[in-house]
Amino acid sequence: MEVKFLPQTSTLIPSLPPPRHTHKTKHSPVLALLTQPTENMNRVTEKIRARPADNPTGPSGKTVYNDNWMEQLAINHLSRSVQSITGMTNSKRGYDGLVQAATDASRKFSSTQQHELVLQALDKAIPRPILDLIKAVLPQSKFAREYFAVFTTLFFVWLVGPCEVRESELDGRKEKNVVHIKKCRFLEETNCVGMCTNMCKMPSQNFIKQSFGMPVNMVPNFEDMSCEMIFGQEPPAISEDPAFSQPCYKICNEKIKHNTKCSS
Repeated sequence: MEVKFLPQTSTLIPSLPPPRHTHKTKHSPVLALLTQPTENMNRVTEKIRARPADNPTGPSGKTVYNDNWMEQLAINHLSRSVQSITGMTNSKRGYDGLVQAATDASRKFSSTQQHELVLQALDKAIPRPILDLIKAVLPQSKFAREYFAVFTTLFFVWLVGPCEVRESELDGRKEKNVVHIKKCRFLEETNCVGMCTNMCKMPSQNFIKQSFGMPVNMVPNFEDMSCEMIFGQEPPAISEDPAFSQPCYKICNEKIKHNTKCSS
């Protein structure tokens, strides 16, 4: 597949606790972030475009993020959803809390269980009727693939870091259906190949396919921590996916818990 840069412009796991159901209507901060009124869309887009191309780095060399209040709400909501599903809580706030929740889950559950619990957490974070509505009004098409790509770059910077739309060739024609994540925030924070594949790549691919009927292949680059989300492309089987044969980072403290080859 040729990729060209564009100019700036489930079966449940028995050992997992089942998701809690309630009749009380709750407003999801994640949903609020994803469904901002149309009249605010241009303003949001301009704010995102105004961000520096590369976030500053701190003394440790890690990227520094200044999440706004809405992004902080979404991060904390997703973190609490993961903690609720796993039954393991932590007192951290912001992205640190989300990373701690993911780390705790990776230590306790198998790779297959990790896939399932993240799916449950995403279902808990985003109301199912909204997902069904999006699936109904955006069936698989060139427009839908390009829409998902643009939507991701606008509303998921808080989760994965700065990203941009790129062009690829699909079924003999060019489409703007690729999201290039410059340096994945989750991978940089966890510094763990297994958490990337088991708690991000696999469940995200499954969630998007199950919720929207949209296949997507996430292709992480473990050298520079970038990633590409290719909407409309079916991901390879785990046994054939290069991401699952990647040795873990040497300084990874969690490598004993996942199914990748660990560096010595």
